[in-house]
Amino acid sequence: MTDRTLWSYADIAAHIRVQVDTVRSYRKHGHLPDPDRVEGGKPYWYADTIRAWSARRPGNRGRRGPD
Repeated sequence: MTDRTLWSYADIAAHIRVQVDTVRSYRKHGHLPDPDRVEGGKPYWYADTIRAWSARRPGNRGRRGPD
């Protein structure tokens, strides 16, 4: 089953246990996948998109964020 819940910068930060500004920096430097949706000028990602990215991102070292 796919999780199509939309996550904001804050949701992503909580999942990977970093500050929101760190996630914004990841996007600015091309280290975050393109947003799945943009609403009102704000980017959002599907939970599954971020979980897949998080599992393969450099420096992950097997950390798990809250589900």
